[in-house]
Amino acid sequence: MIDPNPTPNLSIIVACAQNMAIGKDNDLLWHLSDDLKRFKSLTSGHPVVMGRRTFDSLPKKPLPKRRNIVLTHDPDFHFEVPATATGTLEVAHSIPQVLKMIEDEEETFIIGGAAIYRAFLPMVSNLYLTWVYQDFDADVYFPPIDLSLFHQVHISDRQTDPETGLQYAYAEYTRRPTCSHQLLV
Repeated sequence: MIDPNPTPNLSIIVACAQNMAIGKDNDLLWHLSDDLKRFKSLTSGHPVVMGRRTFDSLPKKPLPKRRNIVLTHDPDFHFEVPATATGTLEVAHSIPQVLKMIEDEEETFIIGGAAIYRAFLPMVSNLYLTWVYQDFDADVYFPPIDLSLFHQVHISDRQTDPETGLQYAYAEYTRRPTCSHQLLV
């Protein structure tokens, strides 16, 4: 069984629409240059954990300057990392295996997709969310989240993307301490 206690070095980073939409047809719903720069800035130098479909959707594989960990049920999954790549790639087949792989890391980012977010959400200590103030038609949604379990550390002013006209804000949350009898199961 997976320990339901939050893992201090585990964070989720995601951009969500108002209706919690995050993707469609294995692609992002929008292109926000500033958000992609923020993602790169926060995750560079840290491990990133993703599912197989998220890995498949990446334009650059593996993500540069990051330890890429792909969580997949496929025992035959293999990807030949180009010699010129600056990122590394590791494969895990279970959540406990991922947790063992990252136990000595300063911070590890869960980057999707929906099933991976759902599986790790009870364990994360930090959330880095980009709230996009519009509803989208999607086939992938971020799982329901009880923000009362988290303390909002920061939220930026609402910004408007000059290319798309979309309004968005960056928010950061840390999990509130819980007593042992209040643990999520």
